[in-house]
Amino acid sequence: MQIARRALLATPLLGGPLLASWAPDRPIRILVGFAAGGGTDIVARLMAEPMRAALGQPVLIETRAGSSGQVAALAAARAAPDGTTLLLATAGEIVTAPLLAPGRLPYDPARELAPITNAVRVPNLLVVGAMVPATQAAELLALARARPGALTYGSSGIGNLAHLNGELINRMAGVELTHVPYRGPAAAIADVVAGRVTMMFAGAPVLMPLIREGRLRVMGVTGARRLAALPECPALAETPALAGYALENWFGLFGPAGMAPEVTQAIHAAATGALRDGEVVRRLAEQGVEPDPDSPANFAAFIAAEGRKLAEIIRAANITLEG
Repeated sequence: MQIARRALLATPLLGGPLLASWAPDRPIRILVGFAAGGGTDIVARLMAEPMRAALGQPVLIETRAGSSGQVAALAAARAAPDGTTLLLATAGEIVTAPLLAPGRLPYDPARELAPITNAVRVPNLLVVGAMVPATQAAELLALARARPGALTYGSSGIGNLAHLNGELINRMAGVELTHVPYRGPAAAIADVVAGRVTMMFAGAPVLMPLIREGRLRVMGVTGARRLAALPECPALAETPALAGYALENWFGLFGPAGMAPEVTQAIHAAATGALRDGEVVRRLAEQGVEPDPDSPANFAAFIAAEGRKLAEIIRAANITLEG
């Protein structure tokens, strides 16, 4: 989302006169759909203390892992819209899963979950093994053009964002990278380091140790701009053949549909305040992510735009959950 839009956060975000204030009368739960210690869990816990200070009630993180975040999303969608049950979700359970399994999810994120604010941008890094003769994305694309279909890229499964990262490169640069799906990043990393797979896309935290050791080489960041934590690493969009490239994960805060406007406003103020907290920003940077707070309306528009972008990538590449 564009930085300029954040200026809207200084204005009343739901329009019209200022709304009556709301304060919760009991603890607030933020549901997280992935295991403790993962990215969403870390971000939620960093937000919890500043939100508690703003709202005057404990903010508890509750893990509801399962089905790639869908268990937590369903629980949030079915919760009472009183502001005490929230969801920190990823692009996967909000955008990608509905596109890959239309009409087959137990919840409808567009109808049953209310966007409050984006929380963080979570770009992937494109890395190659140390033995690959490329030091920048343009050289890697030249290798791919010379050997159509021979260069491979790993991801954590069919249809996930890393898979789509590669398909977007194929589409924009006119190359043919071959996808190799794995059940998680660890096996993919091992194969890239060993030279069995050419490259992979994954988040900075899992890749940085091997990058520092020189066993992986970074080709670029999948977001529209460089990461503040890795200023020396170019965005893939800086490569002429990939101008305009931008496809990254994000974590956003949602509530059940039907929350009163004053409830949404109070939670939004607490959450965006947490994301601007200096210590929170510093610790997020350590994880390779950047805060990206926005208004509910702009966040909803962003989700819709991401849905259109991902739907076109999935359609063009003929991606299905069966492979």
